[in-house]
Amino acid sequence: MRDWDDAYANSAHVPGSDKLPALWTERAAAYRAALKSFTPDIAYGAGERQRFDLVLPDEDSKGLAVFVHGGYWMRFDKSFWTDLAEGARYHGWTVALPSYTLTPAARISDITTEIAAAIVAAAARVAGPIRLAGHSAGGHLVTRMLCDDGRLEPAVYNRIASTLSISGLHDLRPLLKTKMNDTLRMSLEEATLESAALHLPRGPSPVTAWVGGGERPEFIRQSELMANVWTGFDVPTRLVVEPGHNHFTVVDGLKDPSSAITKSLVGLD
Repeated sequence: MRDWDDAYANSAHVPGSDKLPALWTERAAAYRAALKSFTPDIAYGAGERQRFDLVLPDEDSKGLAVFVHGGYWMRFDKSFWTDLAEGARYHGWTVALPSYTLTPAARISDITTEIAAAIVAAAARVAGPIRLAGHSAGGHLVTRMLCDDGRLEPAVYNRIASTLSISGLHDLRPLLKTKMNDTLRMSLEEATLESAALHLPRGPSPVTAWVGGGERPEFIRQSELMANVWTGFDVPTRLVVEPGHNHFTVVDGLKDPSSAITKSLVGLD
C-alpha cells in the first residue's frame, strides 16, 4: 500500500528544511525594508488574516500579478514571501500577496472563496491584465479561480491573462489518506469539489504547471495531471519540469527578473 504521508512529505526529503522558515522571514523583511513603494495589510474581508500587501513597480504599472503562498493551507502568511515579488515588479507589474485563514479555522473551500475575494479587491485597485501565480497549496488556489463554478465575477475573470501553478495540488483526493487531513478535515465531497483537475475550465485562459525536477514524484504527477487534463478542453496548457530544484527552491526564480519562471509569469516566454 502506498505511503501517502511520505508522498507529500517535502521537508523530510530536503536536508536543512527546518531552517528555511527563518531564512524566508529574514529575506522577506530585508526586501520590504528596501522597497520604494510598499502598501501592507490591505483588507479584503473582515477576518484577521484577510489582508494583502501590494508591491508597486518604479514606473507605471502594466497590470496586476498575484502570488498566493503555500503551506498545505495550514501554515505561513504573506510576510514570508515578499521578496518573490521582485521579478514581476522589475518588469513593471504591481504584485499582490494575500494571506488567508488557515485550516482548521477555515475549510479549504472557504479559503478558495477568500482568495477570490482577495483577487477582486486587488483588481479594483490595479488596472490592466491580471496574472496569477501560486505555490503548492497556492497553486491549487489559483487554478481554482479558473474553474467552471465561477468564483470570480466576469469582469475580473476576463482580465486574467495567465495562471502559473508552481508545484500545485490539483487533485486533492489522495490527501484524504494522509495524517494532514486531521487538520484539513476534508470529506470526499469537498476534496472532489476543490480539485481543479476534476472541474471543467471556465474558459480558455492559459495555464502553466511548473514543478521542480527534484520534487517528490507526487508533485510532478499533480503538475502533469493538470496540464494533461485541461489540454483536452482546448485550454492552452504547458508543463515545465525545471531540473535541479526541490519543492522549496523552485520558487526562488521569481526573485530574478531574468529567470525562466519570472518570464513565464509576466508573459515574456
